[in-house]
Amino acid sequence: MAGNADFDAILSTTLKNYVPRLADNVFAARPLFYALTNGQTIRRINGGAKIVVPIIYGKNTTAGSYSGADTIAITAQEGITAAEYAWKQYAATVTITGIEEAKNNGEAQIIDLLEGKIMQTEQTIIDNMNTMLWGDGAGNGGKDFSGIQQVVAGGTLGGINPGAAGNAWWQPTQTNHGNAALTLTAMSSMYNTISEGNDQPTIIFGDQARYEKYEALLQPQLRYTSAAVADAGFQNLLFKGAPVTFDDNCEAKAFYFLNTKYLRLVAHSETWFQPTPFVRPTNQDARYAQILCYGELTCSNRARQGRLHNIA
Repeated sequence: MAGNADFDAILSTTLKNYVPRLADNVFAARPLFYALTNGQTIRRINGGAKIVVPIIYGKNTTAGSYSGADTIAITAQEGITAAEYAWKQYAATVTITGIEEAKNNGEAQIIDLLEGKIMQTEQTIIDNMNTMLWGDGAGNGGKDFSGIQQVVAGGTLGGINPGAAGNAWWQPTQTNHGNAALTLTAMSSMYNTISEGNDQPTIIFGDQARYEKYEALLQPQLRYTSAAVADAGFQNLLFKGAPVTFDDNCEAKAFYFLNTKYLRLVAHSETWFQPTPFVRPTNQDARYAQILCYGELTCSNRARQGRLHNIA
C-alpha cells in the first residue's frame, strides 16, 4: 500500500517530542530509578571506549605537621586508581503495521495511535529496566546493565577484584542474619559499619515483607517519612535519617543499604532514550523505530554499600 506520504514525518516528529516525557516517566516510576536519577546520581558523558570512574582508596601520606625548617615529605603518592565499565546498550521498538496506518489515516489519529504505542513501550521499559538494575549484570549473556546485586555481591566490578591482595577497600559489607527475625540492632550494625562520619547510607531498600516487618518494629509516633521520597509517590519510613522503602524487584528477605553518592547511572549524552526514524522494511507491511539507550550503572565506593540478608 502507498500509505500516507506524511506518515513517517508525523510519526518521527511525534516520537521525538514524546521521548523526554517517556524518559521522565520511566525513571520516576520505581524507587530504585528515583534514587539513581534524582539529584546528582545520573551522569551524562559523550563518549569514550569505556566509562572510567576515578577511585580514591588511600590517604596522602605526606600530610602532617612540621616545625621551622623540618623536611617536608615529597614522596610520590598512590591511593588513586580507576574502575572501568563497558558501555551497555538497551533498546525498545515501536511498531506501526500497515493496517493500523490505514485505520488511522488522519494526523490526529496517527498521533493518538503512536501515543498508545509509546505508553505500551514505556511500561515495558519500566518493568524490564527495573528488573535489570536490581540484577547481577549476568542477564542476557552479560549484556545487561550492571545491577545493585552485582555492586553489593563482592565479586569483580569495574575490573577490580576485591579478593586480590591489597584490594580489601573494594569490598562491600554483607551480613547473613541467619534466618532470624528482623531487629533494629541488626539494622543499626549494618548502617554504622558502612558509615564514616557524616558519609552515611542515603536510602535503604527491602522487599515488601521486610518493609512491613520494619514498620511493625516502630512505635506509631516514630513513623516519620522522607518528604522528598514521599513527594515522588513512594511509601517510605526513616531509619537514622535514611528513607526506607520497598521495591518489587529487590531481593527477598534482604535489606540493601545504599549510599547513592557513590552510585552513578551513566548515560551517553547523545544516545539516551534517543529515537531513530521510522523505516519500512522491504519484506514487511509495517514501520519501525527504535528507542536507544547507551549507558551503565557504576560504583566508585563499594565499602559504603551493604546487604543484610536471610531475614526471616
